Amino acid sequence: MKFVFLSSDNFTFMSIADRLSKIRSTIPEGVELVAVSKFHPAERLMEAYDAGQRTFGESRPQEMTAKQAVLPADIRWHMIGHLQTNKVRMIAPFVTMIDSVDSARLVDEIDRQAVRCSRRIDILLEVHVADEDTKSGWDPDELRAYVAGGDLASKSGVRVRGLMSIATNTDDEKIVRRDFERVRSLFDELRESFGEEFDTLSIGMSDDYPIALEYGSTAVRVGTAIFGAREY
Repeated sequence: MKFVFLSSDNFTFMSIADRLSKIRSTIPEGVELVAVSKFHPAERLMEAYDAGQRTFGESRPQEMTAKQAVLPADIRWHMIGHLQTNKVRMIAPFVTMIDSVDSARLVDEIDRQAVRCSRRIDILLEVHVADEDTKSGWDPDELRAYVAGGDLASKSGVRVRGLMSIATNTDDEKIVRRDFERVRSLFDELRESFGEEFDTLSIGMSDDYPIALEYGSTAVRVGTAIFGAREY
């Protein structure tokens, strides 16, 4: 746990609709709220949907596919967890955005599956800046080299919309700010290679998203603060 911005004496006892309302009041217009719904049943997602939420983030293709089959068709599904290439086929027909693209091999497979489905899938390139080896993502210099190599220009099935990253899990706000600053700087640098469509900077989660907003986040990922403890 890093920082707690949504604490209150009665937050635990709020409905999902009330929690969403409170969280939305802290997010500027134009910033997308991705409700991290992984490990929560479809019934709880439907409560959020009835409260106006339309964008949900899942980390397991099987779980996302099962929920997509029973929930409203206008939901925007984001894959936010590490995605194995052999699982892309499961979600390619409907996923809105794959936020966690961390290798050239994964880009190639998403492109292949998107073309198979006659789609163009939006993706975010995940950058690793945290002081934790367990987190996924491109090293910034490796990503620069990959983009400069021009391979992405040949992909008709993917559209690179921006970057995603997770800050170090620490109580030291200076480190979190350093991480967000590095991602924001790389985002500004790479935007010159992609143009106006490169418009999404997905940084910030329940514990640190107000800080991420200071660094230009356009999408924040909030889970437990909306749905409560996960049901594994």
